[in-house]
Parts: sequence; structure tokens; C-alpha cells
Amino acid sequence: MKFDGYNTEGFYDELFDPQGKPRSGADLLIERINALPEAELQRRQKAAESSLLNLGITFNVYGNDSQTEKIFPFDMVPRIIQAEEWQTLEPGLKQRIKALNCFIDDVYNEQKILKDKIIPADLVLSADGFRKPCIGLKPPGGIWCHITGTDLVRGGDGEFYVLEDNLRCPSGVSYVLENRLLMKRIFPMVFDACSVQPVNEYPNRLLDMLQEIAPLGVRSPMVVVWTPGMYNSAYFEHSFLAQQMGVPLVEGSDLVVHRGEVMMRTTKGLERVDVIYRRIDDDFMDPKVFRSDSMLGVPGLMEAYRRGKVALANAPGTGVADDKAVYAYVPDIIRYYLNEEPIIKNVKTFACWREDERKYVLENLDKLVVKAVNESGGYGMLVGPHSTKAEQEEFAKRIKASPRTYIAQPTLDLSRVPVMVEDHFEGRHVDLRPYILYGSSDIYVMPGGLTRVALKKGSLVVNSSQGGGSKDTWVLNAEGGRSPESPMPKEEGL
Repeated sequence: MKFDGYNTEGFYDELFDPQGKPRSGADLLIERINALPEAELQRRQKAAESSLLNLGITFNVYGNDSQTEKIFPFDMVPRIIQAEEWQTLEPGLKQRIKALNCFIDDVYNEQKILKDKIIPADLVLSADGFRKPCIGLKPPGGIWCHITGTDLVRGGDGEFYVLEDNLRCPSGVSYVLENRLLMKRIFPMVFDACSVQPVNEYPNRLLDMLQEIAPLGVRSPMVVVWTPGMYNSAYFEHSFLAQQMGVPLVEGSDLVVHRGEVMMRTTKGLERVDVIYRRIDDDFMDPKVFRSDSMLGVPGLMEAYRRGKVALANAPGTGVADDKAVYAYVPDIIRYYLNEEPIIKNVKTFACWREDERKYVLENLDKLVVKAVNESGGYGMLVGPHSTKAEQEEFAKRIKASPRTYIAQPTLDLSRVPVMVEDHFEGRHVDLRPYILYGSSDIYVMPGGLTRVALKKGSLVVNSSQGGGSKDTWVLNAEGGRSPESPMPKEEGL
């Protein structure tokens, strides 16, 4: 199995240029893969898949009757991002999260941006993620979005664009950490020689950030990870992060509000909880405030939060900023709060609630990607060029009936990377989800993040729920030298 017959097919390929030559930083990796016997490559790929199975690295697919848990497919050819590219992406991501945090705080307090008509008030106040009970909230340090996963794509021009923001309970970081461990075992010498920026400090960074936002006066805060339970699609990640940070993993039934404070039930009695990293949606957090039928929540939690007795990450109500309708205004949000031009551009977006843009969308459904603003995971989408006339007619009806619910974007020529397909390599489309931690003292951006890959040939949908997989993402160091998270290995191989 070699790269000799690999064809970029006119797409922007992240390992090879249009002439088929390795891009900067990829030479050593490609040379090593070409030097290995075909059987050895396949053996390493299968060994990696076996490791995922043995470690229980899975996710749940809702509505899948045949199989509750699935292994997140992994491809052994890493994605490489140049140091100079990351030097633009990192500050761009920090800029974006600062502005979005200002926006959330403003929306739930003074609402200046709405009064100044930078973004339509009815659009924001009707957002699915807007929570009236959060009006007037003041989270610790004024920070609402402590953990963010921002989805990026690279277009046919080679430039990165923001596809969407995820500010509620972004998932996937556990796969980043496990993918890195696998790659260090599959290609240890190549990994070391390429000088790849580390990701293994993320759990410590996450714990430090969570401890920073603890209520005032708490010296040794008790941090917990709150999971909806083992049937949640990201339960593996919840337990993984709790284990990596060395903190308890709890469910709602483990918590109780006692005398105004959040307490955890233990074998020794009640123990105070100071910080909750919640992986549960707003609606289910507190049946006294949100959904009264929630069996997952903790009655009285929001009152304890309002009184500063416990910190929540992320703060409730952050979903107002990752509404796909609000996404269209993020460049204006950056200019309004920071007085800066966006470093990373949005994908061009047509807002169906605007009459002229709706008309254009309806006339070009065969060319555009249409998204329901309140859906995720690849659901509620129409990929125009891959759709039927009947599907286009159905989406036209939906858009006309509820324009506020839809946006549309051009069908991008997403960049591709090679993946192993049986006994050869083929190009597949990818996106990138970097993870950003926003604490009281600093903003940390994990170098790289989760590269999701559309394993179906020609598909543009990378979500795991739609058959996507993942790759390790190598952000190279500018100065070169050995990788800081890998000791010098004695031999190659898994």
C-alpha cells in the first residue's frame, strides 16, 4: 500500500499539493508509510481498531435499534497543520470566544447590542437556546462559555473558515486524547521527529480552569463531572474526563441542595460541591426552573448558582450564542464588542428570514447546504448537490413555513486527507474542532483538536452519528525539534 497512485481529484489535499508532492512537514510521514509493507500498514490499522474496542472508546447512537454502542472509526494517517497556520487560527479562536462571551453576558443583562440593532432582538430572544431564567445572571468572572468546541473547515482556496460554534456541552475531546496515544504507538519515531505540539495537558488545563471559577473563599474546591448517565451518547467521554482529572463522576441523583448549598451523597454522608462541569442540557438541570418533568436534574440548583454557592461550566443559557441564526451575525458581534475585524471568517451564510436571501435560497436549493438552526449531528440538513428533487421540494415547504428556522450556505469544496480504504488510500473530506478553555486568568486553545472525517466516499457529512470517523491532528512546532510529549522510542510499531 503506497501513495504512488493517490489522486487529489482537484480538491485541496492537506498532505499533497496539486502536483502530488508532499506538503511542508509531511515528507517524513509519507516516506515512512511508503517504506512499510502493505501487510504491516493493515496490521497497524487493525491493531489501532482493536485498541479502541478493548478500551471501550465508544459512542451511543440514538434511535439505532441494532446496536447501542459503536466504536468511533479511526484512521491512522494523521492530519498535519503547519505552525504558521496555527499561529493564525489560535488568536482567531480566542478572539471569537471573547466576543461571544461578551454577547452572552450582554444579552442576559443590558442588551446593548439589541438596543443598537446590530442583531435583530426578535431573532435572539426567539433562539432555542435563549433562557429567560438566566436574565440577570452574573457568572464568576463574567465568563459564561468555559469550554467551547468551534468547528472549522478548510475550503478549496486552502483557507480555514468557522462553520459553527458549540458552546453548550461540546463533545469529542476524549477522542483527541486517545487518538494521540494511538498515533504515538503506531508511528512513534515519525511522531517524535515531526515535533508535534502536545495535547496531553488538556485534562490538567481543564481542572485548573474549573478550580479557578470556584466560589469566592473556597481554597480547595470540590469539582465534579455531571453526566446524564450511561445511556448518553458521550458517556465514555464523561467518565474518561472525570478519571483523567481525578474528580467524581456524578448523576443528578447523587446531588442535592441542602441549606442553600449543593451537596454530593457519599458513603460518609453529604459533601459540599463547589464546581460542576455539566454535560447535561439546560432543560434538564433544575426541574424548579426549567423542565418540571426532568428526572435528571437537581431541584434548587439554579438558586444556589444565582447566590454564588456553586459554579457551573458552562453557564446555563450559553446556547443562545451557538444558534445557527446568530452565527450569521458573529462577524458583527466581534466588531461591536472588540472593535476588531474577524481573524477567521465565517462561511458565507444566507438567512432565510430575510426575504431577498430566502428567495435566493429557494431558487438554488440544488447548489446550497440548508441547515435547521436548532439541529446538530448532521441532522436536519439538505446537501443540495447530493439531494433529490423531492427532498428539495420538501425543504422548500419547510423554509416557507418557518423561515427563522433555516440558514443556507454554499456547498464548499472541503479539504481532503488520505484515508485507508481496504488495500489503498483515497481522499476524504474533513473538518476540525479545536477545544477552547476560558478561565478567569487565561484562554487556552488545544493545539489541533478533533479532526472528523467523512468516511463515505464523496460525503460532506463528518458527524459520527452519520458514519464519520476521526484522525489524530498534528500541529507542528515552529522551532522544530523533538515532540515535547513523546520520549525517544527504541523502535517503530504498534
